[in-house]
Amino acid sequence: MSKQRSVIIGSGSYLPPNIVTNEDLAKTVDTTDEWITARTGIKQRHIADKDMLTSDLATEAAKDALKNAGIDASEIDLIVLATATPNRTFPATAITVQANLGITQGCAFDVQAVCSGFVFALTVADNMLQAGNFKKALVIGAETFSRIIDWTDRTTCVLFADGAGAVVLETQQGKGTIADRGILYSHLRSDGRYEDMLYVDGGPSQGKEGFVKMSGNDVFKHAVKKIGASIEQALTDNNLVSDDIDWFVPHQANKRILDAVAKRIKLDESKVVVTVDKHANTSAASIPLALHEAVKDGRVKKGDLILIEALGGGFTWGSMLFRW
Repeated sequence: MSKQRSVIIGSGSYLPPNIVTNEDLAKTVDTTDEWITARTGIKQRHIADKDMLTSDLATEAAKDALKNAGIDASEIDLIVLATATPNRTFPATAITVQANLGITQGCAFDVQAVCSGFVFALTVADNMLQAGNFKKALVIGAETFSRIIDWTDRTTCVLFADGAGAVVLETQQGKGTIADRGILYSHLRSDGRYEDMLYVDGGPSQGKEGFVKMSGNDVFKHAVKKIGASIEQALTDNNLVSDDIDWFVPHQANKRILDAVAKRIKLDESKVVVTVDKHANTSAASIPLALHEAVKDGRVKKGDLILIEALGGGFTWGSMLFRW
């Protein structure tokens, strides 16, 4: 039976030009390159200048994705932007991106699921396209996470960074099988019992600004367990095994988490796309940034089966399968 699929027809990215290395951080906090590398795999990160907003990064990534998709912004009628660091409390940062791109039709809104945001946003956009109300969508993950980091806290300031990635989706007719191009499956979850393990200790309702707080060991344990279970569910539900996956593009939180998850699902490490060493953890931007890098350098080819996953504060987590 034929089925409409949401197919990714282009990807793009944007990273602020300012690079901060581990050696740079060691000059301001009690840390070393060896300590950071051993525990996270991170060697450097991109940090936005003070006058750069999340919408600026998102707009540049969107322009790149539109260019690579070979379409004009006027063809887009849906924008879903995943971010935990919006320009303002309201309106949505996606609205600003919409205006920046000169789009006046359709709708635009934000999704907030922290590091899982891009998986959630892709799922939302896919469902809206499948409903037939929209034809082409921009899905963006963008963060200026450096704005909510305590740069005197070495346990968090070494981990996070800024950036944006985007994809363009359009509906295409498929045969309704796992061989179709496009989004094939998504599995989303959340459990608020764990919110105190990874959170920001402030917000508008509390009447104060805040910084990221994290229980690193607890997050690591839950990430491997919950992400692993989500991926196993995705494979089982689609009668797949890990060898069927061409590329694994995980949320780039920590190299040890990436390695542990790949080991749990018995996936060859050569199939894992890793950018955490260069980008650090860019939250909702990390998956589209990593995906675009693998597309740009030629690793990802038409027809490849791609698995993505993420876990974010809340906890929120999820996985998705799509064919390029």
